[in-house]
Amino acid sequence: MLDFSVSEKLKKLVPDFKVSVICYHHIVISELPPIISERLPLFYENIKLSLENQPFSDIPGIKEWRSMFKQAGTDPSRYRPSQEALLRKIKKDGRPHMIHSAVDLNNFFSVQYSIPMGIYDLAQINAPVRLTVGTSADTYDGLNGRMMNMENKIISADSEGAFGSPIVDSRRTCVTEHAEHALQIVYLRPSMPDEEAQRLTGKIAEMFTQVHGGENEWTIIR
Repeated sequence: MLDFSVSEKLKKLVPDFKVSVICYHHIVISELPPIISERLPLFYENIKLSLENQPFSDIPGIKEWRSMFKQAGTDPSRYRPSQEALLRKIKKDGRPHMIHSAVDLNNFFSVQYSIPMGIYDLAQINAPVRLTVGTSADTYDGLNGRMMNMENKIISADSEGAFGSPIVDSRRTCVTEHAEHALQIVYLRPSMPDEEAQRLTGKIAEMFTQVHGGENEWTIIR
């Protein structure tokens, strides 16, 4: 299993912080199978309808993650949790951008469970990996086309520096169709009981390997 840890700094600021770490091996990334892709439009349409009369701040997963951002020192009105950004995209456009099976499935999970999630090319990551709170030295080229300053934000970093967060991830470690091994970080809600967190992680890992083949291994880290 990947050498992965949560820093004491992050534990102190967010005492109940926990994530699921899933590693996938020998996967094949392409397009989502029809049995999933044909159902996604209706799924996202139902999500869009549900958002018409529900403020984002009332959605439990968003409310909890906004609170965690504040604990870490991040202004959640300026830097939104990634699942909130996805939901805002759905409310505006009806669906997120469709990219390829790994990202599309990752986005589906994030929306369904209202938690931030990240998917990365494991071949581009140099262990150990640590989740911490960034400093002014932590920057990267984000998938949103911006150079991200990750000071006072929750980040994942390897020996080369920061590469991801529950806000937006970096181009350096993004998953492409050529990736054969991947890392998935599931940013669990602190309020989620351990048994539920284990069931959720197992379900995500199983569905991902059903779509992409290969094997998975996972653990929950605090």
